[in-house]
Amino acid sequence: MAEQQSHRFERGTDGPKVIVAGVDGSDSSMRAAAYAAGLARRQNARLALVYVQPVIPSGAALGVPVGGTTDEVARELADEIRESAERLKDTWDVRWEFHTFRGDPYNGLMSAADELTADAVVVGASESAGHRFVGSVAVRLVKAGRWPVTVVP
Repeated sequence: MAEQQSHRFERGTDGPKVIVAGVDGSDSSMRAAAYAAGLARRQNARLALVYVQPVIPSGAALGVPVGGTTDEVARELADEIRESAERLKDTWDVRWEFHTFRGDPYNGLMSAADELTADAVVVGASESAGHRFVGSVAVRLVKAGRWPVTVVP
């Protein structure tokens, strides 16, 4: 018997209160963030933009300081999002925040959505051809069935 989930989307309510959008700097993730921002504005929801820093085993990095590199990516993404929000502040009134989680994208977004008590998750479509065979993060999130998931092309 399947274990009951502690947090489920409540159908028939006034809409999502927290929307999690995964960002990684790709064009599709930035389109997903823009779509999520519009949804958050229309629903008067809080937008949580989440970057999942990859964790690479020290042996696989071959001496390259990966931690500092992914920290820099997180800072650059946060700065880019802040600049965009500042440019649009007179047009859009969106409550948003930026979070960084560590891990693989699927588990990182799952953890983020749980921790932030998300009512909806928005991600960009995978830009990797290999995901047709292995399964994209978006497909895995949909299959988890824990939140409504919107995949933005």
